[in-house]
Amino acid sequence: MGKDDKLRNKAEEAAGKVKEGLGKITDDESLEDEGRADQSESHMKQAGEKVKDAAGKIKDAIKD
Repeated sequence: MGKDDKLRNKAEEAAGKVKEGLGKITDDESLEDEGRADQSESHMKQAGEKVKDAAGKIKDAIKD
């Protein structure tokens, strides 16, 4: 997982948490839902990057 991708995904996750929190404070369900959706999207991206990393390690192990 590239450092840039990792940082970007963590930033998206943090922004989602902020949106969710603001939604709760302001009683704005749509903002709260949007924040949860942003967090879920970030988690999916992180999982995809981990799969790519694992595949790369397997590929490297097979070469050796």
